Amino acid sequence: MTHNSHCCTPKLFPEFNAVELRRTDETKYMVMSRDQNAGRIHSVRIENSNFERVEEFKYLETTLTHQNSIAEEIKSRLRSGNACYHSVQNLLPSRLLFKNIKIKIYRTIILLVVLYGCETWSLTLQEERKLRVFENMVLRRIFGPGREEVTGEWRRLHNEELNDLYSSPNILRVIKSRRMRWAGHVARMGEERGVYRVLLGKPEGRRPLGRPRRRWVNNIRMDLQEVGCGYMDWIGRAQDRDRWRTLLSAVMNLRVP
Repeated sequence: MTHNSHCCTPKLFPEFNAVELRRTDETKYMVMSRDQNAGRIHSVRIENSNFERVEEFKYLETTLTHQNSIAEEIKSRLRSGNACYHSVQNLLPSRLLFKNIKIKIYRTIILLVVLYGCETWSLTLQEERKLRVFENMVLRRIFGPGREEVTGEWRRLHNEELNDLYSSPNILRVIKSRRMRWAGHVARMGEERGVYRVLLGKPEGRRPLGRPRRRWVNNIRMDLQEVGCGYMDWIGRAQDRDRWRTLLSAVMNLRVP
């Protein structure tokens, strides 16, 4: 791409023709960079058609942003989860259904929507908290209020009480186990696979000032550290499917507050 704000380098034309890229209302482009002004002086033009530049778009139901931030994707997934929750919220407090049926409704209808694509998430503590808040909201609807033994008054269940009542792995445990399962698949891929090359690749250039972002591979190491395997060669361990499944089970079923 040249510095001309209305020009596209001729080297791109063969690529455009190869994929039969044409001007439509749905065809847009995005520049991914930490620099908020990156790409603003450029535009993509083919013949007499200009393509709209956007700062985020959905691809395979996943929200991608120009700064490669997961925050917008988490918000989008929680909005979808809330829509599912409201569609079944009258069933969750019903006395006609056993609690195990209500939990199954949550795990098969609501949770699957919220966790779509979670294998690639790199979460911060703030985003993890948002996911736990959402799950606790649903669980309070399922288990109902608690009653004080002394006063007899009804009150909202505390997080610790919900953790004791909900015997299944919480939402963060599910995310960690799915992320590790995907990590095992990637680690066993050959060097000819692009995903494997991205995992082991070393980007060129210098990092910007400030604290670096938490990377996906950092999450994998932190998940393994919780079960006492934080300093192991996890890529080598993942080659043994049985041993890796054992680690998955340990991460999934670890009970933490």
